[in-house]
Amino acid sequence: MKLFLHSRTLQPARRPWQLALTLPQLILLVSVLWLLTANALFFTAALKDRAPTEPSTWGFALALALMVLSAHYLLMSLLVFRWNAKPVLAVLIIATAAAAFFMQTFGIYLDPPMLRNILRTDITETRELLTLRMALHMALFAGLPLLVLWRVQIVHTPWRSAVLTRLGIALLAALVFVGALLAVFQPMASLMRNHKEVRYLATPANTLWSLGSVGMAQFKSAAKPRQSIGLDAKMPALPAGAKPQLVVLVVGETARAANWGLNGYARQTTPQLAALNAVNFAQVSSCGTNTEVSLPCMFAPVGRRNYDEAVIRGSESLLHVLARAGMQVHWRDNQSGCKGVCDGLPANGSVDEVLTLNPPGLCADGRCMDEGLLTGLDARIKTLQTKGGKQVLVLHMLGSHGPSYFRRYPPQFAQFNPACQNDDLARCSQQDIVNAYDNTLLYTDHVLAQLIGQLKAQTAVDTAVVYASDHGESLGENGLFLHGIPYAIAPKEQTQVPMVMWFSPGMRQSLSLNEACLRQRATQPSSHDYLFHTMLGLLNVTTSVYEAPLDLLKACR
Repeated sequence: MKLFLHSRTLQPARRPWQLALTLPQLILLVSVLWLLTANALFFTAALKDRAPTEPSTWGFALALALMVLSAHYLLMSLLVFRWNAKPVLAVLIIATAAAAFFMQTFGIYLDPPMLRNILRTDITETRELLTLRMALHMALFAGLPLLVLWRVQIVHTPWRSAVLTRLGIALLAALVFVGALLAVFQPMASLMRNHKEVRYLATPANTLWSLGSVGMAQFKSAAKPRQSIGLDAKMPALPAGAKPQLVVLVVGETARAANWGLNGYARQTTPQLAALNAVNFAQVSSCGTNTEVSLPCMFAPVGRRNYDEAVIRGSESLLHVLARAGMQVHWRDNQSGCKGVCDGLPANGSVDEVLTLNPPGLCADGRCMDEGLLTGLDARIKTLQTKGGKQVLVLHMLGSHGPSYFRRYPPQFAQFNPACQNDDLARCSQQDIVNAYDNTLLYTDHVLAQLIGQLKAQTAVDTAVVYASDHGESLGENGLFLHGIPYAIAPKEQTQVPMVMWFSPGMRQSLSLNEACLRQRATQPSSHDYLFHTMLGLLNVTTSVYEAPLDLLKACR
């Protein structure tokens, strides 16, 4: 069988099973492929409130299809030339198929924060996402198109003719886009005004836009030094005879408030913390719905209320302010890094990873259990007891990171069964997924209780623990899984997180802390915005960036 499209141009040599196409024809063919295979979520969201029996619905859908097709053709016209056509299109075909799979499987939007999150995913996490179902999807929607692309022979055309043809078809595509937009301008304007996030479902335009946005932000941040904050930070010396102080800030991962036992969840997923009578903050909103957004925001003075990604990423963090005030600061990671929070710490700051420490019996296949975060804690406390002063230890947990919840806890914490034992959540019932997720919270509860237990045993040092999860998680509600939905439309499962505080008797006395007052405050709404200023207040650091109204302890001291 021989497929051959005739052209007025020079004919390529014919070979079996070959498709001869001009470059515009090839770009159009690939654009049609993406329209038909990668944009189901876009059309579902855009047509959500429209009756399928109404003729206007079909007219709107046709206009959307023409806009998606012409937009992708125009984008490819800017990126694809005869000399790079096959490599560029091959990469985009693979990326588009993968993006469509994850969007359809987990209900995510491929906006810049989500793309940044994907780009910084480590190898171990990536391996957990590579399921049989994904392999089949990629074989069908990437493998077959790549096979066809391999057999395409691009027809040579004289350069004048090629340029004129390219410009003419691009102009036609632009006219089609504008015409389709004008035909449905009112409903389209309403859709974009009320549901701006829908544009991040048009694939692969969303990938290209988000990649450009992330790249530009990275370029701008690399072109200028990180902005210093808290240059006036000071920490008064401890009174004569006062005990050294250690504050441990634990950054949780993907723990959601809805399943947190201390918040009244039907299951007791936090029995050990309940026994320790820790102060639980029941109404806490996260700064973002993924680690790439939330983690830097948690350690920034501006928070969600005045959220500015460029300012946050371009400035120093809470850790820099604390180190500048004179205390020892240490970041220990059991996940995918500090997202810039711990970068460039001064000499009295340090960073390490649990995987590098490799505590016996806790690490395998490139991942470690969160108990490894406590490695060497007793020795650290003894050193602090000798040297005196204050020290801050930040522990970044692996926590409840999905989709492989069953890998996040040791077998003895598999209390809720049957628990999903598969990396592919689609192969488990929703209840089995919830069971596995709740087991991760049981283990987080154990790690926090073990930490507090070690601190309680060291009476020569005043200690405190602050725990806050970075964001929540969807477990199948409304067809959504994992996290990363744009904040404006994110469900509360992704934005409501647990936060807990514990203070040793000596620390309560040192702070003159009224714990009953704090427990009352803990029943009221809070957010990540309070964390930066609460930590400064807890450590008695004075600086102009401190805002007393955002210090959760201030009114209770």
